Amino acid sequence: MEKEERFKKAEFAAMVGIVGNIFLAILKGIGGMIGNSRALLADAAHSASDVAGSLAVWIGLRAAKRPPDEDHPYGHGKAESISAIIVAVLLILVGFEIGISSVRAFFQAIEPPKAIAVYAVLFSIIVKEAMFQYKYRLGKRIKSNALIANAYEHRSDVYSSIAALIGIGAAMLGGKLGIDWLIYADPVAGLLVSLLVLKIAWTVGKESIHNTLDHVLHEEDTGIFKEAILSVPAVRKINSLYARDQGHYVIIDLKIAVDPFMTVEEGHRVGKQVKKKLLALPDVQDAFIHINPDQPDTEEKK
Repeated sequence: MEKEERFKKAEFAAMVGIVGNIFLAILKGIGGMIGNSRALLADAAHSASDVAGSLAVWIGLRAAKRPPDEDHPYGHGKAESISAIIVAVLLILVGFEIGISSVRAFFQAIEPPKAIAVYAVLFSIIVKEAMFQYKYRLGKRIKSNALIANAYEHRSDVYSSIAALIGIGAAMLGGKLGIDWLIYADPVAGLLVSLLVLKIAWTVGKESIHNTLDHVLHEEDTGIFKEAILSVPAVRKINSLYARDQGHYVIIDLKIAVDPFMTVEEGHRVGKQVKKKLLALPDVQDAFIHINPDQPDTEEKK
């Protein structure tokens, strides 16, 4: 997939998220107020945070597609991971706010929710699951950490809406049967929503931070690079290979050993051949190659 096409698809997906979350936040907010449901209001707050999350992803994608410059010779791919971290932080804040609001409800007299709250939350579940499937599949296909993080935001909203639905249903049942304590199932659901949101935030944040801290691909993931390098006949061995994950692309730092009696010009030519092979691979944006003489007493990582 061409880089320009990749970013167009990712940016469109981010905009779909922004528009969809604004609509759902308003729908659930109105449904929660009219339907007297704290769980649905908590779910509306979650959707509102998703608006900010999708906006952060959109900004991150636009920054990530900028070409390398003097200050950022490795490109701007990490901007996607940074936007994913912002999404995680927003989820943490919303999770705590929902939890605090739900706990307060236990110390107040509350009324059971109305049927409109059920309709609103069912509609939200369907829309959010569709948005998750769309963004997750696209994120995996174009290797976008930010888009995958944003997809998990939608999935957390699905879980929170299911919890809200159970709480709303139980509270309505309690109201009809005159079981007062069951009415508090609604704020209990709100508390469960907060825990689900915090769990998703932890998962997304941990992965994004790992990718931001100059993560290199593991040995089992570099086989395709080694195969391309060793296909150049003049390369005798690979002294070291670091494939740095920059978000949607890889930067390779490489040291190879060649015939020690080669001229500088011949060694330079071998380096160019290796670089050409690597850049022909779909995920490699650049490669920095150091040439070592192949001698028994030469340190491999010199």
